[in-house]
Order: sequence, then structure tokens, then C-alpha cells
Amino acid sequence: MLLTTTDSLSGTQIQEYLGVVTAEVVYGSNALNDFFAGIRDIIGGRTGAYERVFEQGQREALKELEKRAGRLGANGVIGIRLITSTINLDQSGVLLLITAAGTAIRF
Repeated sequence: MLLTTTDSLSGTQIQEYLGVVTAEVVYGSNALNDFFAGIRDIIGGRTGAYERVFEQGQREALKELEKRAGRLGANGVIGIRLITSTINLDQSGVLLLITAAGTAIRF
């Protein structure tokens, strides 16, 4: 299956638009990661633990997007957008939310 952030396919004609597909991945924050992230905030630098979580989450969201598009009979998804955000859970922590959305197509 073809996955792309572009809104069209160069040299290929889209036969059918099958609709918008979305996929969401949610991760709970980890106290150890939070601790090391806090240290990074004080001394500066990148927070590798969270970068890896977002990277993994984006891969999983795209994989789920591909699966959902396949159920519609698609062989591609165009106009993909990856959105990352957080869900605050008061004092109990934060959830990391990664959403992938695009248009399922048959070409």
C-alpha cells in the first residue's frame, strides 16, 4: 500500500476516493521517562526517551492507518497528516496521543 503526505500521485490516476481514514495511538507517560525529561529540561538537550516514543507511535499510527484503509479496499492513502498532542489527566499524569489521518484511495 502506498502512503504519502502529498494530495495527489504524480503520473498516476486516482480511480476512486474511499473517504477519510484515521488512526490513533495513545501512550501513558512513564515516571522514569518523566524523571529523565525533567533533568534534560534543567541541563538542556534533547529528550531521547520521548523522541523514541513519538517515533514508535508514528510508525504504529501509520501501520494502523494502512490497515483501516485496506479494510475499505484502498491501495493507497494520500494527504496523510501526523498530529501529536497530549491528554492531561490531572495529577495522575499525561497521555501522549499520536493521530494519523488521510484519504483512502484506489489508484
